[in-house]
Amino acid sequence: MIDTNFFFVICSNVLGGCMGTTGPESINPDTKKPYGLGFPVITINDMVKVQNRLVEALNIKKLFAVIGGSMGGMQALEWATSFGHKVNSVIPIASSYRHSAQNIAFHEIGRQAIMADPNWKKGAYYYTKKYPKRGLSVARMIAHITYLSESALQRKFGRNLQNSKFFSFEFETEFQIESYLKHQGISFVERFDANSYLYITKAMDYFDLSIKKGGLTEAFSDKNLSYCFITFSSDWLFPTSETKTIIKSINQSNTKVSFAEIRTDKGHDAFLLDEPSFHSTLKSFISGQKKKFKI
Repeated sequence: MIDTNFFFVICSNVLGGCMGTTGPESINPDTKKPYGLGFPVITINDMVKVQNRLVEALNIKKLFAVIGGSMGGMQALEWATSFGHKVNSVIPIASSYRHSAQNIAFHEIGRQAIMADPNWKKGAYYYTKKYPKRGLSVARMIAHITYLSESALQRKFGRNLQNSKFFSFEFETEFQIESYLKHQGISFVERFDANSYLYITKAMDYFDLSIKKGGLTEAFSDKNLSYCFITFSSDWLFPTSETKTIIKSINQSNTKVSFAEIRTDKGHDAFLLDEPSFHSTLKSFISGQKKKFKI
């Protein structure tokens, strides 16, 4: 839907992450050692400020669009409220203006799983070379459940056993859903830093545009922006009702806004999967914006 032969796409790793931009795994120039928990707690606003500095370094005056799903949607909304004058359109997907109490609860369980791992060592595991893999794996398993819907889990796995027709009556991996979650956890720990998981989930929990001065109405008062919100009917992590709250505030300032709820049973992860209605909606909005700016 985003033609990279036509658009220059900027996709930087977030502040606090472990794939390039500075995070707790990075070397502190003062100590010559990894930051660990010495890294400051960050926010979505901090992430976007760093992205803005990158855009300035590239000498780009205005962005055609800012697009993102889930936490990426939070960043897109932060761009709209903090640097709206540098953006033409904003496309938040499967996201919200804040994290709900339920989302915070799931994140906290994940963080506690990491911190309860004996190898975590209060974030100083970089020196021991023994990483809190079990804790991070459990955190990922918990989170992955929230990305799917109950109907999708039932359709894909049901109560099917993995390698047998009968119960073993032992504490082994028997059900297909158990095997799937373990696979998700094991593959995640090989590519992600546990401390980064703590910092990024905390940043999402702190995110709440409604507490800005003037509330949501003031936050989304820039009439020069065009919005396209996309949600998924079975997404209980970021339900459509959260997006409708934002749209209600935007409508009060007569700002241009498009909205589509995609009917699917794939849950929150639908924006990462083959969902034709989602793709056609996104393509249509981007095409409309190209015509608007005659590009």
